Amino acid sequence: MIEFASESKRARIKVVGIGGGGGNAVNSMVKCQQIGGVDFIVANTDVQSLGRSQADCRVQIGESLTRGLGAGADPEKGKMAATDDIEKVKAYLIDSDMIFITAGMGGGTGTGAAPVIAKAAKDSGALTVGIVTKPFLFEGKRRMKIADQGIEELKDAVDSLIVIPNQRLLGISGRDIALLDAFKMADDVLRQAVQGLSDIIMKSGYINVDFADVRTVMSNMGRAIMGTGMASGEGKTIMAIQSAISSPLLEEGSIEGARGVLVNITGGPDLSLHEINEASSIINENVTEDALLIIGHVVDNDMEDEVKVTVIATGFEKERQQSTSGFDIRPELLDMSMSGSDEGNVTPIDGDNRNIPAFIRLKNQKREVPSRSEVKSSLSFRKDDLDVPAFLRRKAD
Repeated sequence: MIEFASESKRARIKVVGIGGGGGNAVNSMVKCQQIGGVDFIVANTDVQSLGRSQADCRVQIGESLTRGLGAGADPEKGKMAATDDIEKVKAYLIDSDMIFITAGMGGGTGTGAAPVIAKAAKDSGALTVGIVTKPFLFEGKRRMKIADQGIEELKDAVDSLIVIPNQRLLGISGRDIALLDAFKMADDVLRQAVQGLSDIIMKSGYINVDFADVRTVMSNMGRAIMGTGMASGEGKTIMAIQSAISSPLLEEGSIEGARGVLVNITGGPDLSLHEINEASSIINENVTEDALLIIGHVVDNDMEDEVKVTVIATGFEKERQQSTSGFDIRPELLDMSMSGSDEGNVTPIDGDNRNIPAFIRLKNQKREVPSRSEVKSSLSFRKDDLDVPAFLRRKAD
């Protein structure tokens, strides 16, 4: 009998947008209406910015320090603001399995407050993932220096940190892009990163990846990279995987040296086992021999002759740390586990078992594969910024 988590036992995911950039990113996520099952929170020193927020939970920090006027591009003031009101923020972080910390680095509130709030999130026991942007070059060297310092502090406060360099986005935007549109594009990339991760957790597939798998790959791993790719036609899976691992989201430009890699492949009913095997081979060629590779597969009946790949790679240039789940991951446990969706054979999983990766939990169980029409994903990414060839995007470098 195949076990599934009941609806009430799904991972509880929250997104905390900090400062102006983080708040704008949250607004983008709320507007797209494609990120389900996630709670949105914003924290800011700027009352006007909070007033424009579309998040359900809005927290003013540093009221006595800034009088609601913002941190004035001073990270120390942002840090003090978060420290003074951290208990207010903690009230919104309780009962969370995973917390995203998103901000635009280089300013005052986002840069200074993000590490403080991230530490509180991680101390609560939640898997804490930072997803932040670095400034465009035209924003100046001082802002870039502040951003780099803030990123180093944030890296020590989260389990994994994904850094998105805004400058890379110019390579896919064209020379005539308006300034406002450039910043909106940066907000949307943050949205895509959060959506890519949350969809992996929330959406079931033939080869299922769940929260415990994500925790295994991302817990205490430091710097991480994430990329998405979409392709169609002959050789679509290879093209999508190559696009994903050379995405503008990958600051380092390569997944080489990663200790943990999670790959989620979404395609139509025509996607073959051979194509999935090809995708796995490409990833294995780019990582260390002992890297942990977890592959998920979701069928979307609306994706005719199309495939989309999301890649998350972690643990660069560091010894792989034991997962907080307390399980030793052995090579023989890395078989891909097939999950079914027949409700008649569903047994709710005990809440404590959510920390056991699905590919371990289902290892020795009878596997029943549903008809492809029964499995569907509602993942939706914007094609216009994913179909640009890698060699064109790299010109931004």
